[in-house]
Amino acid sequence: MMTRRRFLATAGTTALVLALVPSFPFAAFAQDGTVDVEALMDSGPLPEKMLGDPNAKVTVVEYASMTCGHCAAFHEKTYPQLKADYIDTGKVRFVFREFPLDPLAAAGFMLARNAMGDTYFDVVDLLFEKQRDWAYSDDPVTALRTLAKQFGYTDATFEQTLSDQPLLDNINAVRERGEKEFGVNSTPTFFINGQRHRGAMSMEEMAKILDPMLQG
Repeated sequence: MMTRRRFLATAGTTALVLALVPSFPFAAFAQDGTVDVEALMDSGPLPEKMLGDPNAKVTVVEYASMTCGHCAAFHEKTYPQLKADYIDTGKVRFVFREFPLDPLAAAGFMLARNAMGDTYFDVVDLLFEKQRDWAYSDDPVTALRTLAKQFGYTDATFEQTLSDQPLLDNINAVRERGEKEFGVNSTPTFFINGQRHRGAMSMEEMAKILDPMLQG
């Protein structure tokens, strides 16, 4: 995977801001557990990115990193069925939160946040789908720039977005809050009605958790 040093070397001036992505010391938490739902559902420093019925009986919160292979696998193999069977049908509210593991992941989130129109999830879906083309590329900045053009970015707006210090600070704050308050120390991490679950679960695994909650 693209190392932090290598990314900074290839990104040029764009990397001046991305270099400020901090490394948070991960605390030790149990593999599973329950967090305070009211605190969890406080949207924090950025507007919440959500799909589904806001009044759904079950809420799934995912913390993910754009450069995480396990996150990409979940969004390729499990998420489409979760969306079709649970989110689009109004059974589940799905909340997606940024937890960048490196500067390149932060760049992907910044581009998704600043994309024109209501296309946040479209950008996220594409970046996961094409993850190996950009996150593992010898020239990730050029690859990311090319993908961003599909969502209306120009060279100028691409550079402007990746130099948006307040946006980067807020994305970092989402990550820091997830780690310090809710025990997120790997990606993907899911909270299903406040219950913490780690790893790229299959649809069968998720259904075993969701269905009893929906029926109860």
